[in-house]
Amino acid sequence: MMKNTKVETLELATVNWRAIAWFFGLIMVASILPHFVHQQFITGPIINATLFLAAYYLGSGEAILIGIVPSVAALSSGLLPIALAPMVPFIILSNAILILVFNWTRNIHQFGASIIASIAKYLFLYITATIIIEKIMPNNFAAKAAGVMMAWPQLVTALAGGLIAFSVIKIVQSKQEEK
Repeated sequence: MMKNTKVETLELATVNWRAIAWFFGLIMVASILPHFVHQQFITGPIINATLFLAAYYLGSGEAILIGIVPSVAALSSGLLPIALAPMVPFIILSNAILILVFNWTRNIHQFGASIIASIAKYLFLYITATIIIEKIMPNNFAAKAAGVMMAWPQLVTALAGGLIAFSVIKIVQSKQEEK
């Protein structure tokens, strides 16, 4: 039996190559950066920017998939102290919260949505870190110091990531308008 080559060609032509490029570019940044940069205030904003960009250009599903990568990379590279290994699933969930809240609210006001999403991520991480660190390692100074990473720096890096993402979005939009 002969295949219908017109249908196969049509299916190949409908592949969104731009989305594929965004996906692989963002997942590369999210997976490689933590191995080379061990500074939360550099890595955090860039990773959060990748999450906002993925949510904006790819949608929630693909963005959440990308949001899994940085936590695993940060733990394996030493950016995330081993004392915080039990936090990895919660960091992944906080990335999903950032993405979902942003995509749910961005039709109202895009930059405002990034602020709301950043606050939601911060609150979730702060509350879960406080509970988990107290349960796993009560009275352990090193664990509590590492837990500070899950507090206000998360809000700062998420907000900075939103600023970076919207700068990139504006640049991409202006380049597309020039064409």
